[in-house]
Amino acid sequence: MKLIFNGRRLGYEPKSPRDWYLRDGSEGCVREKLGMSMCGNGEGFVKVQHLKGPDSANAAWMDMSMSSSECEQACLSNCSCTAFISIDIDGKGTGCLAWYGELVDILENSDEGWDLNIRVDASELAKYTRKSKGFRGNKRLLAITILCVAVPFFLVSLLVYMLLMKKRKTKVMRKLHNQLLSFIGTKCSLEGNELEDSSRHPDLSTFNLSCIVAATDNFSPTNKLGQGGFGSVFKVQLPNGQQIAVKRLSKSSGQGIEEFKNEVMLIAKLQHRNLVKLFGCCIQEEEKMLIYEYMPNKSLDSFIFDHTRSSILNWRKRCEIVDGIARGILYLHQDSRLRIIHRDLKTSNILLDAEMNPKISDFGMARIFKGDQIQDKTTRVVGTYGYMSPEYAIFGKFSIKSDVFSFGVVLLEIISGKKNNDSYQKHPSLTLIGHVWELWREGRALDIIDSSINDSYVSDQVLRCIQIGLLCVQEDVMDRPTMLAVLHMLSSEATLPSPKQPAFIFRKSIQDLAPVVGGGSCSINDMTISKVEAR
Repeated sequence: MKLIFNGRRLGYEPKSPRDWYLRDGSEGCVREKLGMSMCGNGEGFVKVQHLKGPDSANAAWMDMSMSSSECEQACLSNCSCTAFISIDIDGKGTGCLAWYGELVDILENSDEGWDLNIRVDASELAKYTRKSKGFRGNKRLLAITILCVAVPFFLVSLLVYMLLMKKRKTKVMRKLHNQLLSFIGTKCSLEGNELEDSSRHPDLSTFNLSCIVAATDNFSPTNKLGQGGFGSVFKVQLPNGQQIAVKRLSKSSGQGIEEFKNEVMLIAKLQHRNLVKLFGCCIQEEEKMLIYEYMPNKSLDSFIFDHTRSSILNWRKRCEIVDGIARGILYLHQDSRLRIIHRDLKTSNILLDAEMNPKISDFGMARIFKGDQIQDKTTRVVGTYGYMSPEYAIFGKFSIKSDVFSFGVVLLEIISGKKNNDSYQKHPSLTLIGHVWELWREGRALDIIDSSINDSYVSDQVLRCIQIGLLCVQEDVMDRPTMLAVLHMLSSEATLPSPKQPAFIFRKSIQDLAPVVGGGSCSINDMTISKVEAR
């Protein structure tokens, strides 16, 4: 056979060229007639990989513990040595097997072949060396070329992608901005299919940015009332002496624009003594702000979870707050022109006016139900862990019963003065719901009452409210009462049904509440944990 490596012959040629041309290699190969001796004339070895070794009749072991370089020198010093192989011998190191005379019966074997080092003269070795260096140089040049082309291409692609995304975001922002300007113009009108009509709202005004900046002392921290999921809330005193609260949408918020638009369009249609009043908004430059009535007593959570201030709320006042919250939710679910699901009802979203009357706020997450619609589904779950119903947190399904669940949690927190996610010394794994459920089954439900209430409560009233709270947080949607039924329960002495086991008895991680979409896949849990002290 003819030995070829990297496209070059290694000093061998077919013994019968005619037969070789006819694909008959039975005669084998012989060395070419070289003009230079291969004994002490600068000859060397060329490695040919993946070959079946030559016939072993002319082979002999030089040494069973000889390195590859030592094997090469030993073969080179013997003019009869025509090839060698350095073999790893299990447990014995490296051995040197050499061939003397002609190389017979060599075949390519890409799977288990040996690397055969074949002796060539100086001229052939020089040709191979130049070819090998050129091949390596070409590969290096190719790699450098590819790298030089790929890196700029990647950087340019990344830059184009970023510009397109920025352009897209700017386009979306401009579109929403124009929509809001069309909703609230000089005539203070709101228009849109979501509102079902295009009636005017003369009580809704636009505010000038420069006036708000001056009134808040450039949004000074001293005027900051709280931090929400999509921005901050500041106290503002207008030139006429009126105090208002400004909810400033964070510029870095990527999710608050739709919520801002939703709240502007929605709350302007709502009029109820237990809902916070929206005066207007500010849409100027990159700023988007909502202007609310100012609530001097901040939010409900700043009282019931504060050991010092909680004593201000005796049992009678807490009952009035519960009743006001229930009436506000009933208005959203049934009495307003639109059926509205709040979706983020919690103690920090219940604001208290100067007379401690409760007002439900933050309608950025709210959704409108039309006609006979009783349920909807989303793959983007928004809300606050601890207040979300199980069907909403896990499956993304929400209805009026989702708000009922949240109301039940708020009711139990008002009674106990404890947060739903608090730990308990005897049962650290239980939520407030689970803790109340255990005490209810043991006949010790009154143990949960906030100690700051002192003796101002009536035991039967407290037990009734606890039972209503447990009815609202039952796991099955169908078992929970409507808000109309809840108000009836609160105002009457009719016998109440026994509550079934509630949902989320044990605390779970947020990851455990990732909503499941059709087909068993999961979507991202987009919960916003907001904490607003006052508006």
